[in-house]
Amino acid sequence: MSFKLITIPCLSDNYAFVVYNIENRSALLVDAPEADPINEILSKNNLNLEQIFLTHHHADHVDGLDGILKHHDALTIGAQADVHRLPKLDKYVQAGDEISFQGQAGQIYDVSGHTIGHIALYISSQNILFSGDSLMALGCGRLFEGSAEQMWCSLRSLLSLPDTTKVCSGHEYTENNALFALTIDPNNRDLIKRSENVITTRSKNLFTVPSNLGLEK
Repeated sequence: MSFKLITIPCLSDNYAFVVYNIENRSALLVDAPEADPINEILSKNNLNLEQIFLTHHHADHVDGLDGILKHHDALTIGAQADVHRLPKLDKYVQAGDEISFQGQAGQIYDVSGHTIGHIALYISSQNILFSGDSLMALGCGRLFEGSAEQMWCSLRSLLSLPDTTKVCSGHEYTENNALFALTIDPNNRDLIKRSENVITTRSKNLFTVPSNLGLEK
């Protein structure tokens, strides 16, 4: 089976992601910031939305769920630790669990820090990590609930994944992350080069996400 990944810009700087089976058009959606752009992509590509995976409870990752479910009868999945503040879902998971999509196994990671109970999804056969607001391009999510120690522990848990892993994070924050990183490490030639590349990419209104795990390391 062959699969394809689509990055969907939502709201002002959010991303949702769709992975689908090219042969039968069955799709998995990760996060639901707003319904219209996601429904448009699903319709345009003639996709049958089979599952929706939510990384965490924040409104800019879940508020589009009802509008999507009005048009698609999909299984909804989220964190057991967030059952009290996520929308009502069909399935709740925790670190170490696996989900299955079109015969592909997805491993669940606890990546608390940005929020407590934040989860990430890694599909090994596609070498894709859906990290939400944990690991991001040139940074990590703001610590709204967890500690720096928790975030560092979460990021370390991802270090064993292959360097070639695509990192699908939840926002287009890379340019601002680069500017901040340069205030900490201003003479880092690799960082300077990457920052320049990011600025060029964004000047063309192109995405900097997904990024690459080896590059983030």
